[in-house]
Amino acid sequence: MPMPRRPIKPGTTVAARSLEPVFGGPVAVPDPDRLIHLQFRRFAGCPVCNLHLRSVVQRHTEIEAAGVREVVVFHSPAEELARHTADFPFAVIADPGKRLYAEFGVESSPRALLSPRAWGPIVLAILRGSRELARGREHAPAARQPGGRLGLPGDFLIAPDGRVVAARYGEHAYDQWSVNELLRLATRVPRSAATER
Repeated sequence: MPMPRRPIKPGTTVAARSLEPVFGGPVAVPDPDRLIHLQFRRFAGCPVCNLHLRSVVQRHTEIEAAGVREVVVFHSPAEELARHTADFPFAVIADPGKRLYAEFGVESSPRALLSPRAWGPIVLAILRGSRELARGREHAPAARQPGGRLGLPGDFLIAPDGRVVAARYGEHAYDQWSVNELLRLATRVPRSAATER
């Protein structure tokens, strides 16, 4: 079995670009004034993604105070994402063609759901999601997911100069940085590489 392609690692410089979020104006990556946490998730309404992103929503003020801007990429169309992310306080990017996924080496694999390490979070996410659906607070994901359901997460912390200061390729569906890990990584970036707003 070939090894996964993982081209982005600490020290890699990513090309400057402007991303169009589902809501709000263009997002510059890198951001000239703060760190970017570019995180790759799966599809709109993914229960496992929502479980993680709710922790990010709850601590968003703390993340921003650490000089970090959240940018979250999904491989769903913008119109589908809009139904699921309207209350997110950070930029959400639709990448249904998976161009960014390919560029950053974020892949899909059956181990996303088959790894025993993912089973606990999957059960918790389904229980939580079912409760929120019953209360009318969330929408069910579309039955058909053109980008598939087996995506693996990816996390990248990008300095204002475009240099990747930390990267993580998930080994299963719930293998990403926690908010605590993100904040710890952000505090390790020298002041010359990241400035607070």
